[in-house]
Amino acid sequence: MSSQRARLEKSALERLAERIRTADRGWFFAAIAQDVAERRQQRGLSQRELAERVGTTQSAIARLERGGRPPRIDTLLRIADALDCDLAVELRPRR
Repeated sequence: MSSQRARLEKSALERLAERIRTADRGWFFAAIAQDVAERRQQRGLSQRELAERVGTTQSAIARLERGGRPPRIDTLLRIADALDCDLAVELRPRR
């Protein structure tokens, strides 16, 4: 990965982290978006490469990583599979 691309992606992750800290209802999807971006980068995949593995477009992965739109569960399952991860969703009683 080029150093410029790494800086741009780090900047995107920093912006996403800020959105997570300041959001109230969208925090759950923002946290998922951050996990996807971090795991994709750890595996050395570009957004385009992940999109190809998932069967979607690079722009859809970019939107997900920006927290632009909540992902569907079936999409998250394909992403988890492509990143060699398990998807865990849980319900907890409210306080």
